Amino acid sequence: MDLDTQHGGRDPADTATTPAVALWCQHTAGRFPLADGRTRRASGELETEVLAALWTAGRALTAGEVREALDQRLAYNTVQTILVRLHDKNLVERSSAGRAHAYRAMKNPEDLAAARMHEQLAHGLNHEAVLQSFVGSLSKADERALRTMLGRLDP
Repeated sequence: MDLDTQHGGRDPADTATTPAVALWCQHTAGRFPLADGRTRRASGELETEVLAALWTAGRALTAGEVREALDQRLAYNTVQTILVRLHDKNLVERSSAGRAHAYRAMKNPEDLAAARMHEQLAHGLNHEAVLQSFVGSLSKADERALRTMLGRLDP
């Protein structure tokens, strides 16, 4: 599938230096305290960090390169497992890179956020209530932006 079809004409790498990557990571990040004083990553946080490394690089990376871009205390196998899971979820594409595989993000941060919003909406029993709750949680500026975008749609 070509980029024009897959990303609405946008390359996921184009967002690598935008605030969207930082905002996406900040929004989804969170740590939980353990009884011994250490902290544990929130569910999905490591996947988000791996995607952010791919977005920032703007090119396909091997598991070793992703590990270098992240916390090097992570085991190579941990990074490889996350990349395989992201591939299974169709969030990254995989190509041969010698004896290894190289991975590239298939969606930019904005498209991924929209897909996750659609997924949450699909799981809601009352779509109107889910949408109302979402819109009710928006800042005034985001609500204005949403109203402007909706106003541009054909009736």
